[in-house]
Amino acid sequence: FNQMYGVQSTTPSFLINQHQVRSVDDAEAYVARLEAMGDYLDAQVAESQTYFDQGIAPPRFVYAHVIEAAENVISGAPFEPGEPSALLADFTRDVDALDLDRETRDDLVMRAVSAMQTSVGPGYERMLATLRQQQAAASTDDGVWRLPNGEAYYEYQLRQFTTTDLTAEEIHQIGLREVERIHGEMREIMEEVGFEGTLQEFFEFTRTDPQFFASNDDAGREEYLELARGYVSDMEEILPQMFNTFPRAPVEVRRVEPFREAASGKGFYQRPSADGSRPGYFYANLRDMNDMPLYQLEALVYHEAIPGHHMQISIAQELENVPSFRRFGGFTAYSEGWGLYSEYLPLEYGMYEDPYSNFGRLAMELWRAARLVVDTGIHHHRWTREEAIAYLMENTPNPEGDCIAAIERYIVMPGQATAYMIGNLEIRRLRDDARERLGDRFDIREFHDVVLANGAVPLAILGELVDEWVERELEAPA
Repeated sequence: FNQMYGVQSTTPSFLINQHQVRSVDDAEAYVARLEAMGDYLDAQVAESQTYFDQGIAPPRFVYAHVIEAAENVISGAPFEPGEPSALLADFTRDVDALDLDRETRDDLVMRAVSAMQTSVGPGYERMLATLRQQQAAASTDDGVWRLPNGEAYYEYQLRQFTTTDLTAEEIHQIGLREVERIHGEMREIMEEVGFEGTLQEFFEFTRTDPQFFASNDDAGREEYLELARGYVSDMEEILPQMFNTFPRAPVEVRRVEPFREAASGKGFYQRPSADGSRPGYFYANLRDMNDMPLYQLEALVYHEAIPGHHMQISIAQELENVPSFRRFGGFTAYSEGWGLYSEYLPLEYGMYEDPYSNFGRLAMELWRAARLVVDTGIHHHRWTREEAIAYLMENTPNPEGDCIAAIERYIVMPGQATAYMIGNLEIRRLRDDARERLGDRFDIREFHDVVLANGAVPLAILGELVDEWVERELEAPA
């Protein structure tokens, strides 16, 4: 269990977002899943306790987030008096959308309510009891070094996530170098907008000035979502300048559901269904608008939607004549490297017209560079949670809530955060090398075809694919 992807939130999220109800049979399947949820949660709890007894568990602070998310799922009817819970509201809405007679509709809802009362609710209560017991005995140390064989595990995680042999110290030094570079580019924007003061003072200005945030109410949330949809629409118009291949599935912008806001990241992507019946979704976490600066929205859209994850993931799963692991599997350095590369790419096509929006792009690139420093700081140099938060607050413009949530994520997902910048740097290096070797023969659209048309691959394999393409182009008649 952790606050990023534990079953306390992924299970109800699956029912609400992925289990579609288009027929009575679909509704029956939903009820069957509700009826089985108690046993499913019990199995997860038992496995968690087995690991806990071996000294393998998240640090103590994580439990408060997990417990809150679990309590939110069973908040409201039929678990307790009040408005319908997220699960009941979803099931009722789905069933009401079907063309059913009153008796069939009421029977389905009654059975769903019964399953929630006899399986879902008790399962969550048993889970909560175990989590509270673990919480009282959990470690207050943060790094994965505290676990059995923790140092070797972290080395393994870095190899898995970066698909390289870079050591923790090498990654730490790359991060320090990139942070310094990006700070220099940010100072150029400070001059452009006429800001007088230090970089840290500029960070504080962008963290706190009201012009950079939508209002912290439903109107502000809708404003944010509409701006995001506008960026998607604008990018769709210029994609043919960058790509030859496009996904068939569309992408939609959505708000993270309130029941899982507290345990979710600021933005993420959910892939479309393989059969094309459901689009891809870019989710924005709008729990607190003060943690969602508008100047970062443009880059966030490009990363999560187009030309980022939606392009990469949808094109991969729409590939034909390749095995399923090629269509649906992944390598974080490749996919998140592509996401970060996709934030930079639009700059070359005239996007980020507002200098503050370009600052937002740099802020997000800086965020990924700082991740190299703090992830290795926590798990290799044995920094505390508080030391890592302080580094982000000093070296990035992100709000304090952002910095806290990020460090808490890196603690429970060791190594994962290093993949973004390592992947991005390699994609850009491969592109620069190909352009230098090909000269006038270089076509950015064909380069992107090479990167995307084979599905997710380790960075070394990507390098081989690009090199083979360059050699073919050099050998072809001019």
